Amino acid sequence: MTGTGQVKKKAGPYCYLIPSAIIFGIFLFYPFVKTIYLSLYKTNKLGQAKLFVGFGNYKDLLTSASFANSLAVTAIFVVIVVIGGMLLGLIGAVLCNKTFPGIRFFSTAYALPMSIASSSAALIFRIMLDPTIGIVNKLAHTNINWLNDPRYALVCVAVLTAWLNSGINFLYFSAGLANIDEEIYERASIDGAGPVRQFFQLTLPGLRPIMFYTVVVNIIQAFQSFGQVKILTQGGPGESTNLIVYSIYRDAFFNFRFGSAAAESVVLFLIIMVLTLLMFRAEKKGGKTR
Repeated sequence: MTGTGQVKKKAGPYCYLIPSAIIFGIFLFYPFVKTIYLSLYKTNKLGQAKLFVGFGNYKDLLTSASFANSLAVTAIFVVIVVIGGMLLGLIGAVLCNKTFPGIRFFSTAYALPMSIASSSAALIFRIMLDPTIGIVNKLAHTNINWLNDPRYALVCVAVLTAWLNSGINFLYFSAGLANIDEEIYERASIDGAGPVRQFFQLTLPGLRPIMFYTVVVNIIQAFQSFGQVKILTQGGPGESTNLIVYSIYRDAFFNFRFGSAAAESVVLFLIIMVLTLLMFRAEKKGGKTR
């Protein structure tokens, strides 16, 4: 084989990656680099870089009370969404892990949230929480303005997001439960282990790999939540639901501070990256100790 033939043979497989590389370059890498670039500048209302300020935008963010509030609100929101969404998905998967009449209906019902757009769900949720005609106040015999009260607004948005995420979590956990050998439960029953003991000593350890993946995915999704906040509260009342993603949107498209919004985007990326790396490191250490 000639030298040219060898080069073609080695380079051939990489040619198939060119279309993907072009798509990633246009829609992922270029916007990422552009965001970092803009975060170092003051911009005009068209988003064009005009004045180089270095890390000035980052300094302003770290000394901003509004951004500090966004971090705190986002942290609370993420905790509620991740715990709530995973609990709902896990409970649904465990309940549907047994064969009984109507299991297909319940499985479909538990998986349904993943097929509903966040904007559509938010509009329905907004009607349900309406202080005058909402079904929630009717059933609870209360008169609470849920979405305009700082004490409840963030929780309401987080509960909706957790429910939306529970559908895909249900599928993850159902797949994990399907991989656990039923004979293990039979042997445990013979040894006198009840359902609660089986759940904590057999089911949860068996779901450990899929649970780690689910936690990572849910945290990333929670940090990126936007549509439900935009429709339900628009960051209010006050700044009680001003998540980082919505703060980026508001700074860029309402205040036309694209440099500041870009800096917030970079900070959000770093937060998610650090959390993900820490979780992978913890999982790796846990795998070694087992």
